Amino acid sequence: MRGSDPTRDEYLAAAREMADTGRPTLARLLAEEAADRTADPAEAARILSDHPGPSLRTEN
Repeated sequence: MRGSDPTRDEYLAAAREMADTGRPTLARLLAEEAADRTADPAEAARILSDHPGPSLRTEN
């Protein structure tokens, strides 16, 4: 994820890698970012359901 702004698919790939290596919290955060970059609400919900857990994001 260097150089330009990461894409949704890059975030999803990173989320899968984090999940596969036992880092579910980081996987969830990456999945949330991927979902934010998804225009279709149903697809965004599917992404989040693939990486369950509470959000640890803080909004300003």
